[in-house]
Amino acid sequence: MDLATYSEHAQHGPCFICRLVEGDPAYAHEIVYEDEQHLAFLDKWPVLPGKLLVVPKRHLEHVVTDLPEQDYLAMMATVRLVALAAEDVLGGERTYLFSLGSQAGNSHLHWHIARLPHGIPYDQQQFEALAFTNGVLTYTPAERAHLADRLRRAITARAAAAA
Repeated sequence: MDLATYSEHAQHGPCFICRLVEGDPAYAHEIVYEDEQHLAFLDKWPVLPGKLLVVPKRHLEHVVTDLPEQDYLAMMATVRLVALAAEDVLGGERTYLFSLGSQAGNSHLHWHIARLPHGIPYDQQQFEALAFTNGVLTYTPAERAHLADRLRRAITARAAAAA
């Protein structure tokens, strides 16, 4: 998907996260974690290997004001669980966690989890590494399914160890 098409969908299309939660097959993603309140899934257009999103199932838009403290902490616990599993599976130098979106597009609250691979020069890290304009990585359906399965197993193992 090119940047112009992405922007058009984000600003004028339906909320893709709500459609995913509703089970609309046109918005299917590889879900790696689900509980009563949250979903975690592989980004269809990752800029870094194995990039994930964690979302509340309810359509919320403001990261700090739309969630009561207990719900915010529960969401952050989910983000942490998924991020730890991503570290287990993907390795790398650092985990980036960030919440983006805008009232103008992609307004559904979501957290991005991205692993920075080893060996990326400093001037290509941080915001530069996350730039959509650098292009996106492509996976075959089999590669995506295999990665999702590895992440699911790591999440299950992490959750069991914490229990």
